[in-house]
Amino acid sequence: MSQLLQNIQDDLKRALKGGDRPRVDTLRFLLAGLQNARIAKLADLTDEDVLGVLAKQAKTHRESIEAFQRGGRADLVEKESRELAILEGYLPAQLDEAGVRERLRTLIAGQDLKGAADLGRLMKVAMPDLRGRADGGLVSRLAREELERAGA
Repeated sequence: MSQLLQNIQDDLKRALKGGDRPRVDTLRFLLAGLQNARIAKLADLTDEDVLGVLAKQAKTHRESIEAFQRGGRADLVEKESRELAILEGYLPAQLDEAGVRERLRTLIAGQDLKGAADLGRLMKVAMPDLRGRADGGLVSRLAREELERAGA
């Protein structure tokens, strides 16, 4: 069993004993998503698999927060923000834009990539490296910019 999955299950037990309802609800929903991923994979999850599910659920919460802000639903923004904070506690530290750019430049130099035509090759090595540490949309946008700069 994944160590991260074990930590999440242990935290759920502590939250149940402590009566922390928001944490209990969030962790139960997360564990349901992890169980679905385990069934789909037909094998036990690795820490990387768990991080993938965590990142996907965190992205869903971010999108919900944006939608609720546009709709003027401050109560739901607050609820989603609390749940997102709980999930982010299990994710590795998020890289800022400068950190992502630096990592992409290293990958571009290491793979000898020259321009925009190499975007697919760059993303193929960048996403596993940055999974859980940066949003895929941000990585894609910065990868295009860095490849244009490298090809110029």
